Amino acid sequence: MIMILEVAKLAGTTILSGAPSGRRLYARLVEAIPAEPEGPEPLFVNFVGIEVATASYLRESILAFRTFVRGRKSNFYPAIANANSDVLDEFVELVHLRGDVLMACVVDEGGTVLRCRHIGKLDPMQQLTFDLVNREGETTASKLMEIEDGPVKATAWNNRLASLSNLGLICEQSHGRTKNYKALFAGGRNGR
Repeated sequence: MIMILEVAKLAGTTILSGAPSGRRLYARLVEAIPAEPEGPEPLFVNFVGIEVATASYLRESILAFRTFVRGRKSNFYPAIANANSDVLDEFVELVHLRGDVLMACVVDEGGTVLRCRHIGKLDPMQQLTFDLVNREGETTASKLMEIEDGPVKATAWNNRLASLSNLGLICEQSHGRTKNYKALFAGGRNGR
């Protein structure tokens, strides 16, 4: 089942501006989090109908929400859905200034993900790791070490994988002492 939080409904407006208003949306988003799923699931923060949003609003609401959800090691992975070009431009500027990255998607009315990409810039090794996870579909640090067959040890791969999971770009699942990582959106829908 696709989990979607409707920004326009929760905010009560289609124009999102100001840090104090952003903090109010953050509180509403936290209250609206569905019951925790058993396994990794995207949680779409849907911007359908939102005309414009300021960086200060998005910082205090959406980025804070993503940080909260990922910080508690939830099985939810927040992703921006259906933001128009003006809102995406604000997200791009915001994440660029912070050295951050978000997943942005286009999702149809039935909840099918049509396309996704990350916004913001990953460092070259994070980008390589992200690309490998998306190519492999599911992997571990040890498998990436074997695939790349270079001087990078499993610990470094694990750190990169954990970093991408904390950003909400890939999913993490623990199986005893082993952690598996997989593409957030399977089937090649991830893109740059």
